[in-house]
Amino acid sequence: MNPAPMEILATVLFALAILHTFAVKRFAHWAHKYPSGSIQENLLHFLAETEVVFGLWAAALFAGIIALTGSVHDAVVYIESLNYTEPKFVLVVMVVAATRPVVKLAEGLISGIARLLPWGEAMSFYVAALFVGPLLGSFITEPAAMTLLALVLKRRYFDQGISRRLAYATLGLLFVNVSIGGTLTHFAAPPVLMVAAKWQWDTVFMLTHFGWRAVLSCFFSTAIIFFIFRRELMALPAVPNRSGAVPVWLTVLHMLFLAAVVGFAHHPDVFFGIFMLFLGLVSATREFQDQLKLKEGLLVGFFLAGLVTLGSLQAYWLKPLISSLSGHALFFGATGLTALTDNAALTYLGSLVEGISPELQYALVAGAVTGGGLTVIANAPNPAGVGILQTAKAFGDEGISPLGLLTGALLPTFIGIIFFWLV
Repeated sequence: MNPAPMEILATVLFALAILHTFAVKRFAHWAHKYPSGSIQENLLHFLAETEVVFGLWAAALFAGIIALTGSVHDAVVYIESLNYTEPKFVLVVMVVAATRPVVKLAEGLISGIARLLPWGEAMSFYVAALFVGPLLGSFITEPAAMTLLALVLKRRYFDQGISRRLAYATLGLLFVNVSIGGTLTHFAAPPVLMVAAKWQWDTVFMLTHFGWRAVLSCFFSTAIIFFIFRRELMALPAVPNRSGAVPVWLTVLHMLFLAAVVGFAHHPDVFFGIFMLFLGLVSATREFQDQLKLKEGLLVGFFLAGLVTLGSLQAYWLKPLISSLSGHALFFGATGLTALTDNAALTYLGSLVEGISPELQYALVAGAVTGGGLTVIANAPNPAGVGILQTAKAFGDEGISPLGLLTGALLPTFIGIIFFWLV
């Protein structure tokens, strides 16, 4: 391993970005010490925005490449050599999925399932949303599932005065289940998508090797969290479904647009064209629409673009590490490394290792999806969830704590380890 200066710089900045991610709540705390509206307060609040962290450090890398090479052209060439399809897709699918017709449909489906359960409305909806909802990510993609679930859970639970313990337990459960729940198919989970074509994994393979494990893991994780907090959930008031009538034809059109975006997920020029047409539909039917989540989508896209920019130069140490591990070590190593780097980047690097056995292929991807809820950077949909839930009442003025998320995700991650590796 003989890293180039640019790779060393990228690794240093990548490490600083991770530390910054864990320190965002500290920046928010410091911001409150300065007068409202002051430059210091605004700057610290900006640094406390989780979604801007990796974008800021990616900008520092761009400047660093210019300083190292003495050429703006070299920095531009590096940026243009990267693939930003995933950040663009998450931006578009997040905005489309967060519209009133799609959210009302999703909430109605979950409510229908909840009515089949024997508990009160608040308890039944909680179980249905956190068990069934993430599994839907296998068909509408994980970013869309995360967006829908975060919006629904925010209104019904995170903004209803739940305890901080329940809030972080639910957040961790949501992130882990979405990461695991997208593995019933070969096209919905980013870490699976990175390897499916090269390793010839299809949906039948995913169902027989990952899918049943994902279903059991999501079920038992949700059941355990539900049992622990059953008294608090029982005391919550029932919250009605979203108000505001939406014509059936408009809901159908929204779902067709969502399906088109998902179908052309690998072709940004196409799905951006679809998105422009969608924006025209929203403008023409504004009486049935809420304000679009454009700001949230742009921030999440910026975060993921920064992650791609910094993470692409980590191959010099990640690839040899992956190729040197045994199956057991690779599974647990991937689970842990996923907390420090996007799991799709991790599996992509694994796909570059020639001659990797089927057992090691499974260990890498299983570990990557199991650890996908530990941090905001572990799985591409996580920033979308943070972007929506950051302002929830349950997390107070300082927003989501990365350590709180890590703590809340430990139990469902352990359940995932049991089903994906020990069973």
